[in-house]
Amino acid sequence: MSTVVNSTDRDHQARYGNQFVWELARHSVAEELIIYPAFEKYLGQEGKSMAESDRKEHHKLKECLKEFQNMKASHPDYVPKFKSLYALLEQHLTEEERDDLPRFEKALNNKDGVSAKLAVNFQRTKAFIPTRSHPSAGENPAFESVMGLLAAPIDKLADIFRKFPEK
Repeated sequence: MSTVVNSTDRDHQARYGNQFVWELARHSVAEELIIYPAFEKYLGQEGKSMAESDRKEHHKLKECLKEFQNMKASHPDYVPKFKSLYALLEQHLTEEERDDLPRFEKALNNKDGVSAKLAVNFQRTKAFIPTRSHPSAGENPAFESVMGLLAAPIDKLADIFRKFPEK
């Protein structure tokens, strides 16, 4: 967070802002396609409730992320929007790590290799999904998969022209 907030170099802010968008967009869609359906499968009704709640939180995050990703680093609301987005993300992550993921791992405890397989699928999925926020695609895995396959190539092409942190 400090890389975007504490710098006054607009180029630096833009590069790390783009990296943040790229990571968060891919992570949230991968969760919706891989993790939330697994919540529903392995935790039953409790998992359905968890997934539905998390999808609603993701939708708010995606809307805020879309506003942020469309701003230039020179915009006076760039850093405040980032801080607002980060606060939403932090709250979501805290709830997932404190409540959802421990319940899920406990449910998977006797399921040989499922957790590792989900982790591999999660990472693999991130290679094929959009790199920008598209809240209009929704959070339904079937619809989001189709929309993602359409949006991902356009996002990845546009990424060629975006600035990212130097490796």
